[in-house]
Amino acid sequence: MLSPAVEDYLKAIYDLSGEDGRASTSAIARRLGIAPASVTGMLRKLARGRPAWVVYRKNRGVSLTSEGRLRALKVLRHHRLIERFLQDTLGYSWDEVHAEADRLEHAISERLGETMARTLGDPQSDPHGQPIPGKDGRMPRRTEVLLSNLPVGAPAVVSRVPDEDSSLLRYLAVHGIIPEARLVVLSQGPVGDPLIIRVENTEATCAVSRKVACEVLMHRVQKRGSAP
Repeated sequence: MLSPAVEDYLKAIYDLSGEDGRASTSAIARRLGIAPASVTGMLRKLARGRPAWVVYRKNRGVSLTSEGRLRALKVLRHHRLIERFLQDTLGYSWDEVHAEADRLEHAISERLGETMARTLGDPQSDPHGQPIPGKDGRMPRRTEVLLSNLPVGAPAVVSRVPDEDSSLLRYLAVHGIIPEARLVVLSQGPVGDPLIIRVENTEATCAVSRKVACEVLMHRVQKRGSAP
């Protein structure tokens, strides 16, 4: 059995890994709120374990081994299933479920996690649109584009939104920027200016900062009535 602290490390490394599959010590320290020296010590310990959960090289960051990646995805699966269960079954709002799932993700058994999945109808995503890893550790593949990269006038559907900032989630919900909502970018000013968008079936517009737009992922769709 791994401790919750170790599972938090593995999940953070998975979340922070870039295209090369590596995460920096400083990024992990910021994510977990732990001193960099303490992070380095833990990474060395995880690399020496049997099995080894990570591959760590000084000044080159850390990557997950196959065992480490599978455990990180298992924790992530439990986390996102809990979020879905809290919202769909217990009536929690989407800005409340992330913190609760952080506290519960290490406590539930494999059996309970799979019972929750069956009860929910094996959902593919959490309330924020984040994909739920499969029981076999596979992550669903998606073709997505950042909201910040959408051209003006191109319709798209919200795929997923950042899930940790409860005040941001409340703002997005008020303006209808939720998974499966169809929207269009009306204008993009110079770098630093917000995007002005409109959600389909509403007349209201809202401003989305570049920082937020760089975290919201979209599915591109064809304009209604256009040729396939």
